[in-house]
Amino acid sequence: MRVRGPADLHTHSRVSDGTESPAELVAAAAAAKLGTLALTDHDSTTGWAEASEAARANGVDLIPGMELSTRLGWQSVHLLGYLFDPADPSILAETERIRSDRSTRAEAMVTRIAHDYELEWGDVLAQTTPGATIGRPHIADALIARGHVNDRGEAFATILHWRAGYYEPHYAPEPLEGVRLVVAAGGVPVIAHPAVSRERMLPEDYLRRLVDEGLFGLEVHHRDNSEAGATRLLELAAKYDLAVTGSSDYHGTGKLNRLGEHTTSPEVLERLIARATGWAPVIGS
Repeated sequence: MRVRGPADLHTHSRVSDGTESPAELVAAAAAAKLGTLALTDHDSTTGWAEASEAARANGVDLIPGMELSTRLGWQSVHLLGYLFDPADPSILAETERIRSDRSTRAEAMVTRIAHDYELEWGDVLAQTTPGATIGRPHIADALIARGHVNDRGEAFATILHWRAGYYEPHYAPEPLEGVRLVVAAGGVPVIAHPAVSRERMLPEDYLRRLVDEGLFGLEVHHRDNSEAGATRLLELAAKYDLAVTGSSDYHGTGKLNRLGEHTTSPEVLERLIARATGWAPVIGS
């Protein structure tokens, strides 16, 4: 199919930790003059239907996707999955397990925080929408509402930082299993922001295993990747014939990231769509 650019392939709505509904997000993408948008809420496809309807109405092509939580040892690894079958039983079971554990983990963190700060679980629920994937950003919003911090950035740098003592990890499969799940559901997997620092990058031997299982690409152009890390990612992408993507990781007012601040080339987008067998892009009018 003929793709429309610019293409931003990593954004979030209120279904996870964004601040706009899926329809509002698509409208914002149209206002930002984007031709293609991927909706990639954490561990959920709940926003696909609303975003698809808005895409048709706003003239924006939509790539339905998800940001799947995975973990390698202590390290959180986010995996972007595009155009997979959202009804795939294995994907459904795994994301339900992740979301359930995310909620349990968030409650445990709130209980700990409440020993030192005025905060209740109801404060967190007030910051979510029904069915949303609950995470630390919602706790941050509750802390803001209570006046304990000024914004999400301050919350994550202080109370929600692992050194503060309130942090609790949540269940996530290994990246290898995540890639297998996405590929088996007809989707296309890309590792999100893999170079926040060189020290936190996946070992090359493990990356090679992901490539063997069907990894499509690396999200190189992202504001959180370090300069040295991005350079190394380009080397690895060339070595293993991986696609290079660019995205904003937009969260509405939840982060400073702006729609379209990094984009993916039309050539890479065409390859991504051609590889997918689980779902089709939604073509804007």
